[in-house]
This record gives sequence, C-alpha cells and structure tokens, in this order.
Amino acid sequence: MKTYSVKQLSDLAGVSVRTLHVYDEMDLLKPSQRTDANYRLYGEKELLRLQQILFYKELGFSLKDIRDILDDPDFDLVKALEGHKKAIKEKQKDLLLMVQTIDKTIHHLKEKTMLNHEELYEGLPKEKAEAYRKEAIEKYGKDAVERSEKSLRKLSKEDFRKLGTEQGNITKKLSELVKENPESKNVQELIAEHYRITRIFWGTTDSEDKQAEAYAGLGQLYVNDERFTMIDGKPQPEFALFLSRAMKYFADKQLR
Repeated sequence: MKTYSVKQLSDLAGVSVRTLHVYDEMDLLKPSQRTDANYRLYGEKELLRLQQILFYKELGFSLKDIRDILDDPDFDLVKALEGHKKAIKEKQKDLLLMVQTIDKTIHHLKEKTMLNHEELYEGLPKEKAEAYRKEAIEKYGKDAVERSEKSLRKLSKEDFRKLGTEQGNITKKLSELVKENPESKNVQELIAEHYRITRIFWGTTDSEDKQAEAYAGLGQLYVNDERFTMIDGKPQPEFALFLSRAMKYFADKQLR
C-alpha cells in the first residue's frame, strides 16, 4: 500500500504541515501508521478523509462538526460526494451572479452613476451576513452589535475603506512574526494598533472601560473559530494561537 509523509500529503492537498499536525492532535485526521522515528504516514483511506474535510470546510462547517460527521457510523462517502457535487454547482451559480454584479458595478462607477439597492446587493450572500449578525448578537448582546454598527455608519466610505485596509496590513505584519515570542516588543507594538482598531470597530473608542476581558476573549475566539484568521482562504491555526497569546498578554499588562 502506497503511503505519504506529512510533507508529501501537504504538497498534494495544498494544506500546511502544521494544519495536518493540528488535525492529528484533534483526532480529525490520524495517520495510518508511524515509523520507528515517529514520522506520520498516510494511506489512501486518509487521503479520502482529508478530501472530505476540505470539502466540508469549503461549505463552511467547523472542524468539530466535520469530525462528528465523518465519525458517524452511518456516514456514506458516495452520498457525501454527491452532496458536495450539488453544493458546488449551486456555488458556481452564485459566483457567476456575483461576477455579473461586479461587472454592473464597474460600469456604473465608470459612468459615475449609482446602483439601486437591488443591484448593489444582488448575488451577495445576504443570508450568511444575517447569520453572522445573529451569531454576534447571541455572543455579545444586541446593544454591543448595534453600538458597533452605529459607530461605523458615522464613517465615510473612504474612511471605512482605509480602516479595513489598515486592519488588513496589521494582520499581515503580525502573521509575518508568528515565529516570534508573542510577548516581544515588536509583536506588542502591533497588538496595540490591533487593539486600537478593534475598539473603533466595536464603537468603544471613547469608553473608559478598557475592555481587557473582551479583548482577551476575542483572541480566544480566533483559536476557536478559524474563520477569523484565514489568510488567502486557508485557516491558520498556528497564527490564531500566536495572536491569542499576544492579545492576552497585552490585555493583562496594558489593560488591567
């Protein structure tokens, strides 16, 4: 039986070695065997399971839910693949509609005309946005969510765009320091900027409450929910853990 090392499987599937290690640690994808030197080896069964993991991740399932699905004694691989095929076809339709909407947007911007409300949101995942908002309300309360929304609505489109760009730049710089000590000066200086921007998004810039618990809790959320630390559409569990530790240290030393 042909087997693959962690590096070979990483290259084949397009996931990081660290991600495969995390999957092993959480019993999501165990190697078929280990060598005398304790190196992981994967066979065809593991390749098929990894394919299912990646399919379900693409459909928005959490890693815990994926593990529960795949470990179900009644799990049927053929039926699962048929379901993935149907979901991908539906996604193709949505993507095509979004491309058409983007083309309309470009045209209207070039002609200096405004889109109407229907055209502006056509093809965008409205249900997903509503689900995220509902989830945020359940976690943080309606008042916190509405305070954030009210604060952000006061920004101009240009200022909001710049804020998002600044947040993206800081995240990128932090991701480049993932091998450093989270408590180092370089990391903590960037975390201070991350905290400042987070407070703007929360609408609490002027609050006397420094929100130490909330900020540290946000860091833990990054670890628990990989959606918030994805880079180029791929989860970054090592970066999530690094960011969480850096944020907790900042909260403990600077906010309490």
